[in-house]
Amino acid sequence: MATPQHHASDQGPVPGNPYGAAGGYGPTPGSWNQGPVPGGYGAPAATSHVPRSCRACGGQSAEDFKVRSHMGILIMMKFEHLNGPFCRACGIAVVRQMTTRTLCLGWWGPLSLVIFNPFTLVWNLLAYRKFSKLPPSTPAPGRTHLDTGPAVLRRPQAYVTLIPIAWAVWIVSQALTHSS
Repeated sequence: MATPQHHASDQGPVPGNPYGAAGGYGPTPGSWNQGPVPGGYGAPAATSHVPRSCRACGGQSAEDFKVRSHMGILIMMKFEHLNGPFCRACGIAVVRQMTTRTLCLGWWGPLSLVIFNPFTLVWNLLAYRKFSKLPPSTPAPGRTHLDTGPAVLRRPQAYVTLIPIAWAVWIVSQALTHSS
């Protein structure tokens, strides 16, 4: 008769090992939200029924969504993003910060003006709507929500966007005037 084989993961949690079983292959059930797993092995699948905690404040009712920022400088471009999960308050704070940066610095290249910056702004609008639908949450003990600050259109940096937009409108109007 064959003897059953035991694996390191059958031994349960090992004291001092924050990643669960003795082999470190993944978190133990109930510890999914306590931090990353090295290499990402054993992490739960991203499904809507798995509870998530905010990466910034630890609050519950978090949504996993990417927030983007774009900077266009003549022929160079810089793309940034920050992955969730974020709770309502922290998600709105990140969207406001990255959208303001995009409005201020994203228009200064031809492809940025026409393609990448509008895409980034629409993406962040979707992120804002997604985070706004979440219920308010309480941060984990000893942590606080990110500062949401004023709304995007109440930040002076957001109005820098009027300069390249006015320039683009002027270029188009000049082209239409000279072609007729």
